[in-house]
Amino acid sequence: MQFLGSASDALCTAQARRRQVYDDNSMYKSKNLHAERRRRQKLGDRLLALRSLMNKATIVEDAITYIQMLQRNVKVLSDQLLEIDSLSVEEDEKPTRDEINASEQMKKYGIKEDVKVTGIDGNKLWIRVVFEKKRGGITKFLEALTSLGFELTDTNVTTSKGAILVSSCFKGIYGNALGVEQTKKLLQEIIRNM
Repeated sequence: MQFLGSASDALCTAQARRRQVYDDNSMYKSKNLHAERRRRQKLGDRLLALRSLMNKATIVEDAITYIQMLQRNVKVLSDQLLEIDSLSVEEDEKPTRDEINASEQMKKYGIKEDVKVTGIDGNKLWIRVVFEKKRGGITKFLEALTSLGFELTDTNVTTSKGAILVSSCFKGIYGNALGVEQTKKLLQEIIRNM
């Protein structure tokens, strides 16, 4: 029986040698262990790359959807703005009840359009202007002054009984000496054209 035992031991030893390889540290290592690790590492790296691309694709898709929503909002708001502009153009042609009342109130209280100009210093003037209260009147008045090259430094605006009172100190932007009478005529012209 001893013979059988030693033959089976030799057979087991040969099979074991085929299955395992000993390295310097006497640890068990498979022949395919490194190849399998590289394969799994490549597979893992590719999965990470795929997930990364999927995340980027999702982000791009969400961005496209958001931009399309914004474009729809812009179109809706532009249409509303055009509609409002068309209505305001129609309204501008007709004087409102307040504008009609403003004119009547000025007459009722004896308020008349008036322009007073006083020279302060070289190119500085103080003005006091009274004119009828109209929609956008003060804006038009101030825009006309700035377009003519006047720089307003201290301005007060008051509305009462259908009239607007503007008092302001201003100077010419270009440093020119301003004439009192010339400026008064210019302001009267601006008021008439409003």
